[in-house]
Amino acid sequence: MPLTVVLSQTPSKDPSRQKLQEDILAALLGEEGIELGVVPHLYDLTDDHTGTLYLRSVAGPLVLLAWIYPRPAFWTLFRLGVRGRWGTVLIGEENDEDPLADPAAPELIGPLPDRHLYCINLNEVDGAESVLAEIRRIGQEQSKEIISLRAPESTGSKPEPVRAVDGRVPRRWYPVIDYSRCTNCMECIDFCLFGVYGVDGQERILVEQPDNCRRGCPACSRVCPENAIMFPMHKTPAIAGAPGLDVGPLKIDLSKLFGGDDPLKLAIEERDRELVKAGRAPVGAQHLPKRSQRQRDELDDLIDQLEGMEL
Repeated sequence: MPLTVVLSQTPSKDPSRQKLQEDILAALLGEEGIELGVVPHLYDLTDDHTGTLYLRSVAGPLVLLAWIYPRPAFWTLFRLGVRGRWGTVLIGEENDEDPLADPAAPELIGPLPDRHLYCINLNEVDGAESVLAEIRRIGQEQSKEIISLRAPESTGSKPEPVRAVDGRVPRRWYPVIDYSRCTNCMECIDFCLFGVYGVDGQERILVEQPDNCRRGCPACSRVCPENAIMFPMHKTPAIAGAPGLDVGPLKIDLSKLFGGDDPLKLAIEERDRELVKAGRAPVGAQHLPKRSQRQRDELDDLIDQLEGMEL
């Protein structure tokens, strides 16, 4: 089974990004044993878009070249019905650990097909050669079980033509849920007042009406106690799903110590601003997540002690 490499096109008109894409495609066209595809920006794809249908048709291992962090890319594929196991990528300054490594993680996720999804963030690559080298490494890794990246020269096989899907899609803004972190606490559905979230037939949280989300508003990600909600196009790396960065309850408390803004306060302000834009009345501190109403624990005592110190 061949290795499928799909380029998710940048939504930016930046010439340097466009050139990197062209260089990558030119390099990959010289590789045998690769099926190469091009789709619009992954985050902007709808459930019924031809790019989504193409991605769903890929049965074997998939390498996704996208302009967002690997973790949100993986879970964006998941919500589009393109599922598999986490494929480790050794490119970029920081790399996410396997989000499915925790044995408890699959409870909300459900069964996954026995293939890997490798997500490469093109914002962090040095050039087309580094991408090509990583794809060759992945091909060698997969060849131990499934494929051979390079077909024997004696076969006379030729590179597959690029399968391109129309790149004209409207820009979108919606939350992406990391189900390896989500505990199904439902605090997001309680906090969001725009009908974005819902539940499926098994009472699991999901982004039911993504286009109800207010463009630019990341408020629900700030109140999620498990840092399970991402907005891949947000300018703040922690909210966009960067490796090793969280916006959860510990950060909310510690931010007060070092003069930072309280994420819960920011979330309330962001939500109220969007309510006013939509012609609705602000609600302030109403509909707060249960976490903000929890009883004091040892962490609160520690915070109080730190606040009393002369830092």
